[in-house]
Amino acid sequence: MARFKRILLKLSGESLMGAQQHGIDEQRLADYAEQIREAVEMGVQVGIVIGGGNIFRGLSGAAKGFDRVKGDQMGMLATVINSLALNSTLTAVGVKSRVLTAIRMEPVGEFYSKDKAIETLERGEVAIFSAGTGNPYFTTDTGSSLRGIEIEADVMLKGTRVDGIYTADPEKDPAATKFDEITFDEIYNRGLKIMDLTATTMCKENKLPIVVFNMDVKGNLKKLLSGEQIGTLVRP
Repeated sequence: MARFKRILLKLSGESLMGAQQHGIDEQRLADYAEQIREAVEMGVQVGIVIGGGNIFRGLSGAAKGFDRVKGDQMGMLATVINSLALNSTLTAVGVKSRVLTAIRMEPVGEFYSKDKAIETLERGEVAIFSAGTGNPYFTTDTGSSLRGIEIEADVMLKGTRVDGIYTADPEKDPAATKFDEITFDEIYNRGLKIMDLTATTMCKENKLPIVVFNMDVKGNLKKLLSGEQIGTLVRP
């Protein structure tokens, strides 16, 4: 019996690089698709948002002289590329999925609506939400919060390359300790950067809990959905 009925899974675009410096690592993508297949087989309805940092980041583009709006639009298109790659890989492992875009770009993907998304999930298909919110100045974390709230997900699962939330960056501070649970207020008061403030506030105000976990460890998603203590739970 799965711990959640409907989830919003946020995947890192940078994690898709795997051992590469850029682009999409096919093995990492295949590992993700396999874990998502396991979730679907458990009867979980899965909505997904993928970042685009492995291809282009709007903020880093702006720092290099790109117009911020154009840079963010490029970042949105990068998420569409990643979404199409995941869609194709899921099809290869026998999982039906649909790409819904926040910007009209048929026939690349269908234009997003809440009703279309929920119909897709209730059919047992994976819904992949791409192009962020469709607006500049919003991150894919905010896009994940928005989509998670709209589809009435039980939880947002934020797949990262670390196994939860720590008192400090565990890659820089060996003394950092991990939280099993933490509240949104504690995250704010401690200045922890798990997501941007807009995304965190949206989840808090709409009572959408988050679990931050390491998606790069194969099998972690199934363990989490089975009720094992994986990652860090962020609760209202």
